[in-house]
Amino acid sequence: MNIRISKGWLAVILIVALLVIDQVIKIEVKTNMCLYESIRITDWFYIHFIENNGMAYGMTFVNKLVLSVFRIIAVGLISYYLYWQVRKGARTGYVICLSMIIAGAAGNIFDSMFYGLIFNASSPYYVSYFVPFGTGYSSFLMGKVVDMFYFPIIETTLPDWLPVWGGQPYTFFSPVFNFADSSICVGFALLLIFFRKELSELSWSNLKKNETDAEE
Repeated sequence: MNIRISKGWLAVILIVALLVIDQVIKIEVKTNMCLYESIRITDWFYIHFIENNGMAYGMTFVNKLVLSVFRIIAVGLISYYLYWQVRKGARTGYVICLSMIIAGAAGNIFDSMFYGLIFNASSPYYVSYFVPFGTGYSSFLMGKVVDMFYFPIIETTLPDWLPVWGGQPYTFFSPVFNFADSSICVGFALLLIFFRKELSELSWSNLKKNETDAEE
């Protein structure tokens, strides 16, 4: 029996599935590992538990509250755009990429919104655990994002002849990230590779035109 899923339902199912996977991984790490603890999978792949207040890969150049609000607005706008793309019959791959980006952004938003309310503070000396809602380590939108994937693909020492960093240890791909970050990056990368035409048409005027066309 052939079961056909509409693009709208495909987007919903994909977003929910990615969110669930992201949160299961984060909660499993947070409630079973101490802060900064590492589990060696291979020489180039570790599960390394850290938390951050900032953007993907631990970047921190804006206020935490501002970042959380910006994320919520961005997810809302992209979701609105996805809705009209589904209505106008956009390519399935385009819908999937947008859904991946939304799911990844929403996953990190969830951490900021609720983790400070439902967990005690993580520590290098004990494993975090659930607490009664509202009695956690921080307030709404101020929770920390859980990261865990670390890929030190190359660990070496820079040549002595380099003027500034010579003789210093160097790790190729040092950021620690999470499943949500991966979903965002893969979604963006696929958009840039396969859907440049759709991106070139991305504008507010086109969005309003698509809305009018869909209503007609």
